[in-house]
Amino acid sequence: MSLELLILGSNSAAFAHRRHHTAQLFKLQDQQFLIDCGEGTQLLMKRNKVKLSRIDHIFISHLHGDHYFGLIGLLSTMHLFGRKKELILIGPPGLKEIIQLQLRHSETALNFPIDFTEFKPGETSIVLDHPKYNVTALPMDHRVPCSGYLFKEKPKKRRINRKMLPEVKLSNLDIVRLKDGEDILNEDGSVKYENKLLTMDPNPSFSYAFFSDTKLRPELQKMIEGVDMLYHEATFANDMKDRAEQTYHTTAEQAAQYAKEANVGKLILGHFSARYKELDPIINEAKAVFPNTELAIEGTKFVVDGK
Repeated sequence: MSLELLILGSNSAAFAHRRHHTAQLFKLQDQQFLIDCGEGTQLLMKRNKVKLSRIDHIFISHLHGDHYFGLIGLLSTMHLFGRKKELILIGPPGLKEIIQLQLRHSETALNFPIDFTEFKPGETSIVLDHPKYNVTALPMDHRVPCSGYLFKEKPKKRRINRKMLPEVKLSNLDIVRLKDGEDILNEDGSVKYENKLLTMDPNPSFSYAFFSDTKLRPELQKMIEGVDMLYHEATFANDMKDRAEQTYHTTAEQAAQYAKEANVGKLILGHFSARYKELDPIINEAKAVFPNTELAIEGTKFVVDGK
């Protein structure tokens, strides 16, 4: 099992230098999650051969246009393609009203239901709880209500050592107990098979944190401690630190220092200002602090598989 992140769009407010607005496709377990949906997302999905039918969850960070102006078009295309199954849409207060208003005035009745979940501004809360993973909304510090998202697999069960199976007799219930970490007992309560002899450690549980438009959030550092991958906005290089502060954004150096202190596995930087045609100032500044840093270049896939 692994996690995979596909960068669709990576620029900030304006389309520039062939970079589009923020959008990502995140894969975990058997699910595909669309994170933000800036203008042009449909085009980028088609270019990267992403199947719309596989997307059942969309997460929107906030209501600045470069993060959601592509959403109504995407929903309309899903409708035209005959989608029937429910779509889960998670985002800020007001998003449901906006979508319903657009649909009403275009006299469109979608073929499929939308389950809207609105995060609570300024609060940390679980917005999606699945038996195998959960997603937590993390409050960002931006000019409008904004949330990042932490995707985290739940602890996995122990694995059966299949090389030992020919030597023992196990019922289906025995296998369940072994996966739960229990020994197999005789009727008198004595140990028949020790768990450690018949099982192996669980596969690793993976995690990914998405930090959208924001100033630094030191208070969230413990929540993302040790995540396998962190995406953090880096709108400016450090020579524009004052501008970043004024506009509620982060510099590459600040993001890299944050990743270093949080002991994350890999840092991915995005949401680049249109002032940067070339991104060398961003990546060089970050790598000087946190070497395992990459740029969110459109079409790039980042994979963590525990190997």
